Amino acid sequence: MTGGIDIMADGSDGEPAGGEPDREPDPSDSLRTFGAVAQALREHAGYSRAEFAELVRYSKHTVASVELGRRLADEAYVERSEELLGNTGALRKSSQYVTRGRGDVGLAAWFRQWAKLERVAESLCTYECRLVPGLLQSEGYARAVFEGTVPVAPDDQLDEFMARRMERQRMLFERPTIPFSFIVEEHVFRRRFGNADQMREMFDRVLELSAPRNVTLQIVPLEAGLHACLDGPLQLLETPKGQRLAYSEGQQNGRLIADPKEVSLLYQRYDTLRSQALNSKDSRGLLERLRGEL
Repeated sequence: MTGGIDIMADGSDGEPAGGEPDREPDPSDSLRTFGAVAQALREHAGYSRAEFAELVRYSKHTVASVELGRRLADEAYVERSEELLGNTGALRKSSQYVTRGRGDVGLAAWFRQWAKLERVAESLCTYECRLVPGLLQSEGYARAVFEGTVPVAPDDQLDEFMARRMERQRMLFERPTIPFSFIVEEHVFRRRFGNADQMREMFDRVLELSAPRNVTLQIVPLEAGLHACLDGPLQLLETPKGQRLAYSEGQQNGRLIADPKEVSLLYQRYDTLRSQALNSKDSRGLLERLRGEL
Protein backbone atom coordinates (compact mmCIF):
# COMPACT_ATOMS: atom_id res chain seq x y z
CA MET A 1 0.00 0.00 0.00
CA THR A 2 1.34 3.44 -0.86
CA GLY A 3 0.38 6.86 0.43
CA GLY A 4 -1.57 7.75 3.55
CA ILE A 5 -5.18 7.01 4.40
CA ASP A 6 -7.10 9.81 6.05
CA ILE A 7 -9.92 7.97 7.82
CA MET A 8 -11.19 4.60 8.93
CA ALA A 9 -14.69 3.59 9.98
CA ASP A 10 -13.89 4.47 13.59
CA GLY A 11 -11.97 7.63 12.72
CA SER A 12 -8.56 5.98 13.22
CA ASP A 13 -5.69 5.69 10.77
CA GLY A 14 -6.25 1.95 10.35
CA GLU A 15 -3.69 0.65 12.84
CA PRO A 16 -5.15 -1.67 15.52
CA ALA A 17 -5.07 -0.19 19.00
CA GLY A 18 -2.14 -1.33 21.10
CA GLY A 19 -0.52 -3.09 18.16
CA GLU A 20 -3.17 -5.81 18.13
CA PRO A 21 -2.28 -8.48 15.55
CA ASP A 22 -4.53 -8.98 12.54
CA ARG A 23 -6.63 -12.03 13.43
CA GLU A 24 -10.12 -13.38 13.11
CA PRO A 25 -12.17 -11.41 15.67
CA ASP A 26 -14.44 -13.02 18.21
CA PRO A 27 -18.18 -12.31 18.16
CA SER A 28 -19.27 -9.72 20.72
CA ASP A 29 -20.54 -10.91 24.11
CA SER A 30 -23.92 -9.31 23.44
CA LEU A 31 -24.28 -11.22 20.16
CA ARG A 32 -23.54 -14.49 21.91
CA THR A 33 -25.94 -13.69 24.75
CA PHE A 34 -28.77 -12.72 22.40
CA GLY A 35 -28.17 -15.87 20.36
CA ALA A 36 -28.25 -18.10 23.43
CA VAL A 37 -31.56 -16.55 24.56
CA ALA A 38 -33.04 -16.94 21.07
CA GLN A 39 -31.98 -20.60 20.94
CA ALA A 40 -33.37 -21.32 24.41
CA LEU A 41 -36.73 -19.78 23.53
CA ARG A 42 -36.88 -21.73 20.26
CA GLU A 43 -36.09 -25.02 21.97
CA HIS A 44 -38.59 -24.30 24.75
CA ALA A 45 -41.26 -23.76 22.09
CA GLY A 46 -40.42 -27.16 20.61
CA TYR A 47 -39.12 -26.09 17.20
CA SER A 48 -36.12 -27.64 15.52
CA ARG A 49 -33.76 -25.20 13.86
CA ALA A 50 -34.99 -26.25 10.40
CA GLU A 51 -38.66 -25.88 11.38
CA PHE A 52 -38.04 -22.47 12.89
CA ALA A 53 -36.09 -21.29 9.84
CA GLU A 54 -39.01 -22.14 7.57
CA LEU A 55 -41.49 -20.32 9.81
CA VAL A 56 -39.47 -17.11 10.14
CA ARG A 57 -38.66 -17.27 6.41
CA TYR A 58 -34.88 -17.23 6.83
CA SER A 59 -32.38 -19.92 5.86
CA LYS A 60 -31.32 -22.54 8.36
CA HIS A 61 -27.74 -21.26 8.28
CA THR A 62 -28.97 -17.74 9.14
CA VAL A 63 -30.84 -19.05 12.19
CA ALA A 64 -27.73 -20.99 13.23
CA SER A 65 -25.53 -17.91 12.80
CA VAL A 66 -27.84 -15.79 14.96
CA GLU A 67 -28.09 -18.41 17.69
CA LEU A 68 -24.33 -19.03 17.75
CA GLY A 69 -23.59 -15.31 18.03
CA ARG A 70 -22.07 -14.92 14.58
CA ARG A 71 -24.75 -12.70 13.05
CA LEU A 72 -26.78 -9.70 14.11
CA ALA A 73 -30.51 -10.42 13.78
CA ASP A 74 -32.31 -7.80 11.71
CA GLU A 75 -35.65 -6.26 12.69
CA ALA A 76 -37.75 -8.64 10.57
CA TYR A 77 -36.04 -11.67 12.11
CA VAL A 78 -36.68 -10.38 15.64
CA GLU A 79 -40.34 -9.55 14.98
CA ARG A 80 -41.13 -12.89 13.33
CA SER A 81 -39.35 -14.72 16.13
CA GLU A 82 -41.33 -12.85 18.76
CA GLU A 83 -44.61 -13.80 17.09
CA LEU A 84 -43.64 -17.48 17.05
CA LEU A 85 -42.20 -17.58 20.56
CA GLY A 86 -45.03 -16.03 22.55
CA ASN A 87 -44.52 -12.28 22.18
CA THR A 88 -42.72 -12.05 25.52
CA GLY A 89 -40.76 -9.02 24.36
CA ALA A 90 -37.47 -10.62 25.44
CA LEU A 91 -35.93 -10.66 21.97
CA ARG A 92 -37.37 -7.30 20.96
CA LYS A 93 -35.96 -5.54 24.02
CA SER A 94 -32.60 -7.31 24.15
CA SER A 95 -31.95 -6.73 20.44
CA GLN A 96 -31.61 -3.00 21.18
CA TYR A 97 -28.41 -3.68 23.12
CA VAL A 98 -26.71 -6.06 20.71
CA THR A 99 -23.46 -4.91 19.11
CA ARG A 100 -21.47 -6.44 16.29
CA GLY A 101 -18.08 -6.38 18.01
CA ARG A 102 -15.29 -5.62 15.55
CA GLY A 103 -17.65 -6.48 12.73
CA ASP A 104 -15.20 -8.14 10.37
CA VAL A 105 -15.81 -11.83 11.04
CA GLY A 106 -15.70 -13.81 7.82
CA LEU A 107 -13.58 -11.32 5.89
CA ALA A 108 -10.18 -12.11 4.43
CA ALA A 109 -7.42 -10.34 6.36
CA TRP A 110 -6.38 -8.20 3.39
CA PHE A 111 -9.96 -7.04 2.79
CA ARG A 112 -10.78 -5.87 6.33
CA GLN A 113 -9.33 -2.39 6.03
CA TRP A 114 -11.22 -1.84 2.78
CA ALA A 115 -14.42 -3.15 4.39
CA LYS A 116 -14.09 -0.54 7.14
CA LEU A 117 -13.64 2.17 4.54
CA GLU A 118 -16.69 0.92 2.64
CA ARG A 119 -18.92 1.59 5.63
CA VAL A 120 -18.11 5.31 5.69
CA ALA A 121 -17.42 5.95 1.99
CA GLU A 122 -19.15 8.84 0.23
CA SER A 123 -19.22 6.83 -3.01
CA LEU A 124 -18.28 3.31 -4.09
CA CYS A 125 -17.47 2.04 -7.59
CA THR A 126 -16.92 -1.62 -8.47
CA TYR A 127 -15.73 -3.27 -11.67
CA GLU A 128 -15.94 -7.07 -11.73
CA CYS A 129 -14.91 -9.52 -14.43
CA ARG A 130 -14.85 -12.77 -12.42
CA LEU A 131 -17.96 -13.05 -10.26
CA VAL A 132 -21.17 -11.25 -9.45
CA PRO A 133 -20.00 -8.54 -6.98
CA GLY A 134 -20.41 -9.59 -3.36
CA LEU A 135 -22.78 -6.71 -2.65
CA LEU A 136 -25.17 -8.05 -5.33
CA GLN A 137 -24.98 -11.81 -4.74
CA SER A 138 -27.93 -14.03 -3.83
CA GLU A 139 -27.49 -16.39 -0.89
CA GLY A 140 -27.38 -19.40 -3.20
CA TYR A 141 -24.73 -17.80 -5.41
CA ALA A 142 -22.61 -16.72 -2.44
CA ARG A 143 -22.79 -20.18 -0.89
CA ALA A 144 -21.75 -21.80 -4.19
CA VAL A 145 -18.75 -19.45 -4.38
CA PHE A 146 -17.66 -20.20 -0.81
CA GLU A 147 -18.23 -23.94 -1.19
CA GLY A 148 -16.00 -23.92 -4.25
CA THR A 149 -12.97 -22.48 -2.45
CA VAL A 150 -9.79 -24.49 -1.94
CA PRO A 151 -9.01 -25.50 0.75
CA VAL A 152 -12.58 -26.37 1.65
CA ALA A 153 -13.95 -24.23 4.51
CA PRO A 154 -15.55 -26.06 7.47
CA ASP A 155 -19.31 -25.60 7.85
CA ASP A 156 -19.11 -23.19 10.79
CA GLN A 157 -16.62 -20.98 8.97
CA LEU A 158 -18.73 -21.09 5.82
CA ASP A 159 -21.70 -19.86 7.86
CA GLU A 160 -19.61 -16.93 9.07
CA PHE A 161 -18.65 -16.06 5.51
CA MET A 162 -22.28 -16.22 4.41
CA ALA A 163 -23.53 -14.10 7.30
CA ARG A 164 -20.94 -11.41 6.66
CA ARG A 165 -21.63 -11.35 2.92
CA MET A 166 -25.36 -10.85 3.48
CA GLU A 167 -24.70 -8.26 6.20
CA ARG A 168 -22.55 -6.14 3.85
CA GLN A 169 -25.41 -5.91 1.37
CA ARG A 170 -27.50 -3.92 3.83
CA MET A 171 -25.34 -0.89 2.98
CA LEU A 172 -27.21 -0.48 -0.28
CA PHE A 173 -30.46 0.20 1.59
CA GLU A 174 -29.14 1.71 4.83
CA ARG A 175 -27.19 4.43 2.98
CA PRO A 176 -29.73 5.65 0.39
CA THR A 177 -27.90 8.91 -0.39
CA ILE A 178 -24.57 7.23 -1.16
CA PRO A 179 -23.99 6.41 -4.86
CA PHE A 180 -23.01 2.81 -5.57
CA SER A 181 -21.83 2.07 -9.11
CA PHE A 182 -21.26 -1.43 -10.50
CA ILE A 183 -19.82 -2.35 -13.89
CA VAL A 184 -19.88 -6.10 -14.58
CA GLU A 185 -18.89 -8.14 -17.62
CA GLU A 186 -21.78 -9.90 -19.37
CA HIS A 187 -20.02 -13.28 -19.26
CA VAL A 188 -20.18 -13.14 -15.43
CA PHE A 189 -23.97 -13.43 -15.58
CA ARG A 190 -23.85 -16.13 -18.24
CA ARG A 191 -21.66 -18.42 -16.13
CA ARG A 192 -23.90 -21.26 -14.90
CA PHE A 193 -24.03 -22.56 -11.35
CA GLY A 194 -26.50 -24.82 -9.56
CA ASN A 195 -29.86 -25.38 -11.23
CA ALA A 196 -32.22 -23.10 -13.14
CA ASP A 197 -34.07 -22.02 -9.97
CA GLN A 198 -30.81 -20.92 -8.35
CA MET A 199 -29.87 -19.00 -11.48
CA ARG A 200 -33.26 -17.23 -11.46
CA GLU A 201 -32.80 -16.42 -7.78
CA MET A 202 -29.43 -14.87 -8.62
CA PHE A 203 -30.91 -12.70 -11.38
CA ASP A 204 -33.82 -11.67 -9.14
CA ARG A 205 -31.45 -10.69 -6.34
CA VAL A 206 -29.24 -8.61 -8.63
CA LEU A 207 -32.29 -6.85 -10.06
CA GLU A 208 -33.64 -6.21 -6.55
CA LEU A 209 -30.40 -4.84 -5.12
CA SER A 210 -29.68 -2.66 -8.14
CA ALA A 211 -33.19 -1.14 -8.20
CA PRO A 212 -32.73 1.72 -5.64
CA ARG A 213 -32.00 5.14 -7.15
CA ASN A 214 -28.59 5.32 -5.50
CA VAL A 215 -27.44 2.05 -7.13
CA THR A 216 -26.28 1.91 -10.75
CA LEU A 217 -25.54 -1.35 -12.55
CA GLN A 218 -23.99 -1.37 -16.02
CA ILE A 219 -23.07 -4.45 -17.99
CA VAL A 220 -20.19 -4.62 -20.45
CA PRO A 221 -21.64 -6.58 -23.38
CA LEU A 222 -19.69 -9.40 -25.00
CA GLU A 223 -19.40 -7.45 -28.24
CA ALA A 224 -17.74 -4.48 -26.51
CA GLY A 225 -14.33 -6.00 -27.18
CA LEU A 226 -11.15 -5.10 -25.33
CA HIS A 227 -11.10 -2.17 -22.89
CA ALA A 228 -9.01 -0.29 -20.32
CA CYS A 229 -9.92 -2.36 -17.22
CA LEU A 230 -8.79 -5.77 -18.43
CA ASP A 231 -6.00 -5.89 -15.83
CA GLY A 232 -8.56 -7.23 -13.32
CA PRO A 233 -11.30 -6.39 -10.82
CA LEU A 234 -11.27 -2.94 -9.30
CA GLN A 235 -12.98 -1.03 -6.50
CA LEU A 236 -12.87 2.72 -5.94
CA LEU A 237 -14.21 4.90 -3.15
CA GLU A 238 -14.13 8.42 -1.78
CA THR A 239 -13.79 8.99 1.97
CA PRO A 240 -15.74 11.59 3.99
CA LYS A 241 -12.65 13.83 3.78
CA GLY A 242 -12.61 13.64 0.01
CA GLN A 243 -9.69 11.26 -0.41
CA ARG A 244 -9.95 8.80 -3.27
CA LEU A 245 -8.74 5.23 -2.71
CA ALA A 246 -8.63 2.04 -4.76
CA TYR A 247 -8.55 -1.68 -4.05
CA SER A 248 -7.50 -4.52 -6.34
CA GLU A 249 -7.54 -8.23 -5.62
CA GLY A 250 -5.98 -11.37 -7.02
CA GLN A 251 -5.24 -14.94 -5.98
CA GLN A 252 -4.80 -15.04 -2.19
CA ASN A 253 -4.02 -11.32 -1.88
CA GLY A 254 -5.42 -7.84 -2.08
CA ARG A 255 -3.93 -4.36 -2.35
CA LEU A 256 -5.30 -1.08 -1.02
CA ILE A 257 -3.99 1.80 -3.14
CA ALA A 258 -3.70 5.35 -1.79
CA ASP A 259 -1.11 6.91 -4.12
CA PRO A 260 -2.99 9.85 -5.74
CA LYS A 261 -1.45 9.38 -9.19
CA GLU A 262 -2.22 5.67 -9.33
CA VAL A 263 -5.75 6.16 -7.99
CA SER A 264 -6.38 8.93 -10.53
CA LEU A 265 -5.34 6.61 -13.35
CA LEU A 266 -7.69 3.89 -12.09
CA TYR A 267 -10.57 6.37 -11.92
CA GLN A 268 -9.85 7.36 -15.52
CA ARG A 269 -9.99 3.72 -16.59
CA TYR A 270 -13.26 3.20 -14.73
CA ASP A 271 -14.83 6.32 -16.27
CA THR A 272 -13.75 5.21 -19.74
CA LEU A 273 -15.31 1.78 -19.24
CA ARG A 274 -18.51 3.40 -17.92
CA SER A 275 -18.94 5.04 -21.33
CA GLN A 276 -18.45 1.70 -23.12
CA ALA A 277 -20.87 -0.32 -20.96
CA LEU A 278 -24.63 -0.53 -21.48
CA ASN A 279 -26.67 2.09 -19.62
CA SER A 280 -28.67 1.08 -16.54
CA LYS A 281 -31.95 0.53 -18.39
CA ASP A 282 -30.39 -1.63 -21.10
CA SER A 283 -28.36 -3.54 -18.51
CA ARG A 284 -31.49 -4.44 -16.55
CA GLY A 285 -33.14 -5.45 -19.79
CA LEU A 286 -30.25 -7.77 -20.59
CA LEU A 287 -30.50 -9.41 -17.15
CA GLU A 288 -34.23 -9.94 -17.60
CA ARG A 289 -33.64 -11.54 -21.01
CA LEU A 290 -30.96 -13.84 -19.61
CA ARG A 291 -33.33 -14.83 -16.82
CA GLY A 292 -36.06 -15.55 -19.33
CA GLU A 293 -33.75 -17.86 -21.31
CA LEU A 294 -33.40 -20.28 -18.39
